[in-house]
Amino acid sequence: MRSGDAAQRNAARIAALFPQCVSERLGKDGKPELAVDFEKLRAELSGETLEEGEERYQFTWPDKRAASRLANEPTTMTLRPCREESVNFDTTGNLYIEGDNLDVLKVLRETYLGRVKMIYIDPPYNTGNDFVYNDDFAISSEELAGRSGWRDEEGNQTLDPMVRNTEANGRFHTDWLNMIYPRLKVARDLLADDGVIFISIDDNEVENLKKVCNEIFGEKNFVSIINWKGRGGRQDSKYYAVLHEYILCYAKDIPNFSAGEEIKEGDTYPKYDEVKKRNYKTQLLRKWGSNSLRENRPNLYYPITAPDGAEVFPTIYSESKDCALGFVRIQGRWRHGASTLEKIINEGRVEFQKNKWGEWVAYEKIFEPLPGEENTKKYTTWVDDISNGTDTLKKLFGTAPFDYAKSPELLSLFLRMADVDGEDIVLDFFSGSATTAHAVMKLNAEDGGQRKFIMVQLPEVTDKKSEAHKAGYDNICEIGKERIRRAGRKVKEEAGLQGAGLDIGFRVLKLDSSNMEDVYYTPDKFDPSQLDNLVDNIKADRSNEDLLFQVMLDLGIELSARVERKEIAGKEVLSVDSGYLLACFDADVNETTIEEMARLHPVHLVIRDASAANDNVLDNFDQIIETYSAERRITTHVL
Repeated sequence: MRSGDAAQRNAARIAALFPQCVSERLGKDGKPELAVDFEKLRAELSGETLEEGEERYQFTWPDKRAASRLANEPTTMTLRPCREESVNFDTTGNLYIEGDNLDVLKVLRETYLGRVKMIYIDPPYNTGNDFVYNDDFAISSEELAGRSGWRDEEGNQTLDPMVRNTEANGRFHTDWLNMIYPRLKVARDLLADDGVIFISIDDNEVENLKKVCNEIFGEKNFVSIINWKGRGGRQDSKYYAVLHEYILCYAKDIPNFSAGEEIKEGDTYPKYDEVKKRNYKTQLLRKWGSNSLRENRPNLYYPITAPDGAEVFPTIYSESKDCALGFVRIQGRWRHGASTLEKIINEGRVEFQKNKWGEWVAYEKIFEPLPGEENTKKYTTWVDDISNGTDTLKKLFGTAPFDYAKSPELLSLFLRMADVDGEDIVLDFFSGSATTAHAVMKLNAEDGGQRKFIMVQLPEVTDKKSEAHKAGYDNICEIGKERIRRAGRKVKEEAGLQGAGLDIGFRVLKLDSSNMEDVYYTPDKFDPSQLDNLVDNIKADRSNEDLLFQVMLDLGIELSARVERKEIAGKEVLSVDSGYLLACFDADVNETTIEEMARLHPVHLVIRDASAANDNVLDNFDQIIETYSAERRITTHVL
């Protein structure tokens, strides 16, 4: 598999606007590709271009261009399923992916383009003592994977791409920016039009991160900086005890973004309306607080009629010992315009009461909400400590195998703030101990939702002196997966009958080099003398399910889609999404097998080149499919 080329997609967009500025050329793989003639493009834009050396507002750092190119470069890496580490592999809608998150995001880009409702990440804060990804712009992922020692005999990754970034490093901020920039750039492509991203950070990089996000997501799509107050001050704070962290929030496209609102709790409705048979409370119809005077909104100063026919104005009463009446009247204003207030009166939602001086005062009736009509209020940008994430881990594990874990309640709050509901997808590509997955399952149990999560985590090796390593967890992924298992069982148990249909499973996928032999992608670099030794273009260690998931990626089918095994004409056929895709990779596949698969009218039918019983099978393949494509066009693929 080769992921989509973002640079080619951008070139196609330019071609749509300025076709004369784009032509074709042969790419490195010998295939045609789009190429932009920047001189022609410059001429088309004429006075709108910047001249070399011209001063401009910009945010830059060493290797920024290389970091940007890294985001656009395709990858030939793939994802291999791992049943034995999964929970409810065949039925779950959730994913846990192991691997470098930049390559994983690129692999996911085409399949999940514009499908993710919310992203939350808790990246390295660059405190001067933590790790960042060591992205080498001079070497591709495939070349890295080809280095000796990248995997051990069992196939486990041994090369750690994380390096410690200390304040003594002359590229301290640069290395961190080069790490975060391409990942956010690819992540933006995954967000739905109404999607939103939350990013945790502290004082060390908050300014740089905001500038990066302004560039990638657009300054107009900035939603807010949420301040989260943790427990107690940090002992390592140099001058003042730092009590808070920041969560930057950006929408994909602010006009499409709809913020969730918090349900008001604790309101009382002490009065009863005999006509409407509902409890209610009252509030002044007159505006109070700031901008409450007539002079502030003269058009909102007008009379309404009291029960005895008297005219009632929006009057502010102020007690005064210097006045014979004992009070003075100040001209205020109503909260509503005349037409709106007339409607409220006609609906019986206004109550008149006399104050202690015998003057009529108008109040609006606020009725107790009916089921499904709860009163709401906007969430604030200040979040007090909710619960301790470390304590949550201790309750699950008996110890804390992960440092500085976020609270599931905090992540549940972000899910509500982002208005994530239904079957929305939530992505966390710095998943750590998998708090986000825990929060998704917990919220689904509370409201019956079917939200799905995608967790991405590099299998960073745990320190041999750490509690995690002592407990038998060799890398962070092992902690995350076990956390989801334990949290899922606990959430379902606590939900009782309501948790009967709760999805607490997850499908484990692991990033790996391409399923195809090198000749499949780089024929120019392959020694022709090796062709005699090849009986297949697929690597010998790859399973049928490995190939199936590659096909799903190629066709843009969600990796959580249901997979079933069927026997057709004596061969194993893998069915995806109730027959949307049928794939057979068994040996000696004949015309009967293909015909019986075609009779089921899949949208996509896939076989393996080397699986054909003889040359006649491949020769007659298209003809057989054409016979059964009258009802629904069947697209065929041969690996």
